[in-house]
Amino acid sequence: MRLTTDMLVTGRVTAMAFIILHTLFPLYWALVTSFRHGTTLFSTDLFTFPVFENYREVLGGPELWQETLNSILCAISVTSISLILGIPAAYALGRMAFSGRRIVLALLLLCSMLPQIAILSGLFQLISALGLYDHVGSIIFADLFFALPFTIWLLTGFFRDLPSELDDAAKLDGCGLIRRILSIHLPLVWPGIAATGLLTIMTCWNEFLFALTFTLNDTARTLPVGIGLISATGRFELPFGTIMAASLLATLPPILLVLLFQNRIASGLTAGAIK
Repeated sequence: MRLTTDMLVTGRVTAMAFIILHTLFPLYWALVTSFRHGTTLFSTDLFTFPVFENYREVLGGPELWQETLNSILCAISVTSISLILGIPAAYALGRMAFSGRRIVLALLLLCSMLPQIAILSGLFQLISALGLYDHVGSIIFADLFFALPFTIWLLTGFFRDLPSELDDAAKLDGCGLIRRILSIHLPLVWPGIAATGLLTIMTCWNEFLFALTFTLNDTARTLPVGIGLISATGRFELPFGTIMAASLLATLPPILLVLLFQNRIASGLTAGAIK
């Protein structure tokens, strides 16, 4: 019995160590590579003397700052529009009974599951007709096709989990629909709204395909596209160090958001799990 317990503990520790190593080692290797330059990029040493040439090259040019500004603008705009439009829709789907509600929810889920490439050609024609091509607005317009159904689908569950007795008590006190939503429902589902907003921000921040397809000018590109298009002076050279430095800098805003709002994310994603 003692041997079996020791084997279980050893197995769990080994599995946990493997998971941590598998998760953190690529990030560590990217960090090490970002501090290498020249021939040291091909070294397999786990430790290296830091050289800040790659970070000076990335931060010294105006491209990174413009791309970061575009990414922030896209993420905030898409998230704000999704929440403004998604909260009333989610309330109707979660709190009101009407015919076709299940069909609407199924269509929203289907839209969220569609691959981006499936609607790429149609979106390209639509964006070109609207005159948004090669503009930041094209990325915002395209991202809404997936962010809005995702927002409505998540928030519908939060509104649906609220007890109906709250509405009954509010109606007895003469509280109207708008006041019930603003004074009762929104404060209760605020953790879910915060979690949904943060997930939408991170999804838009990492979006690549739409931003690559609908922009050509450097002033309209977002950060993931800018990193993907980093090139070296030589034809047969790939600037690993510069790409790693830019990638690590691009991961800092999502990491800071998660660290600042991790309690909101956890409480929002687990809301309604225990009754």
